[in-house]
Amino acid sequence: MLFEDLSLSKSIQRAVFEEGYTEPTPIQEQSIPLVLSGRDLIGCAQTGTGKTAAFAIPIIHQLHRIVGSSKKAKEIRALIVTPTRELAVQIGQSFDTYGKYTNLTQLTIFGGVSQVPQVDALRKGIDVLVATPGRLLDLHKQGFIDFDSLHTLVLDEADQMLDMGFINDVKKIVKLTPKNRQTLLFSATMPIAIRELAEMFLKDPEKVEVSPVSSTAESVEQRVYFVEKGEKRNLLYHLIKTENLSDVLVFSRTKHGADNVVKALRKKDIPAEAIHGDKSQNARQRVLDAFKNKEIGVLVATDIAARGIDIDQLPVVINFDLPNIPETYVHRIGRTGRAGNEGIAISFCGKDEHQYWKDIQKLIKVDVKTISDHPYPWHSGSQETAPQKNSNRSGGAHKSRKSEVSKQNKKRWY
Repeated sequence: MLFEDLSLSKSIQRAVFEEGYTEPTPIQEQSIPLVLSGRDLIGCAQTGTGKTAAFAIPIIHQLHRIVGSSKKAKEIRALIVTPTRELAVQIGQSFDTYGKYTNLTQLTIFGGVSQVPQVDALRKGIDVLVATPGRLLDLHKQGFIDFDSLHTLVLDEADQMLDMGFINDVKKIVKLTPKNRQTLLFSATMPIAIRELAEMFLKDPEKVEVSPVSSTAESVEQRVYFVEKGEKRNLLYHLIKTENLSDVLVFSRTKHGADNVVKALRKKDIPAEAIHGDKSQNARQRVLDAFKNKEIGVLVATDIAARGIDIDQLPVVINFDLPNIPETYVHRIGRTGRAGNEGIAISFCGKDEHQYWKDIQKLIKVDVKTISDHPYPWHSGSQETAPQKNSNRSGGAHKSRKSEVSKQNKKRWY
């Protein structure tokens, strides 16, 4: 299917065409017609498959028809709730891009910055509001937000909002919205708690599920290094230098750990920055922009902060700390190998993390290549030794697919 087959307005088609997009991703192809029909929807797809466009484009189409060239004061007709500031900014930018030839206006609000500019924009009137839960409820309590004219509510990254403890805030927000709204819930995973949430808030929803969370892109080469816990920083530096790695996204389990990794790299003259919840919004945006502009070569992030990182050509992801939730591994490595591009996902596994690695392998069912030829392997002792080297690659045919991936790497609309 091509974009032009989706029967969207000429204004949207023009904007999307100018972005160079030609065909929708599977989640977009299945979701857009359902959203346009007015149905409630549960969309499940892994990171990097284009969920934002799957709801942004049909919402813009609907609102453009509703609002048209009306001279009336603008009212909030679409609300998108998302867990992180970075992701909110990314979604807001998508609405600006796809709706640039309509008269729709959007506002992105989040905490950590002054509310004054946000309140000024709300007073002028907007059509689309993208918000993080805390700032949204705060401004509503102060009387600056009215949902009486709301047409569509989107709960984006619902699983992450659940993990971050936003579930009660989400329930409060939903209760503030009209009962006759259209509700769209998007999530990379669909745990039982999210299914229960959907049953509470959605009416007879359609379900779209593509690229199950257990799947990892075949275009991503996965490697694992069994390394002594205290030698992880040395191994990271070793790989960056010997393999000449750049544009590297490194995942740390904690904020403190992320800062320590950055300090260790800087001592060895490697330009690196950290991004996590303790950083101010301005600092996080500055670091993210510097990374995108290649002013720094290594970005160290926690899982929560990384949800808003959207870089199409990110070549390398490194799991400095393994996640204790297997699905998180899939989210992480989904930051590379997007839209058919190739990527490398490297994982460091300490002895204390071996069970995490077993759980990850059980989920993804991929024979990940073990790299044993490095300077910092597990030492023999009372704890089990590192598994034997495995010569297989992720997907089993990474090299043979290289030319095929390049030929098929058509630009998709994200």
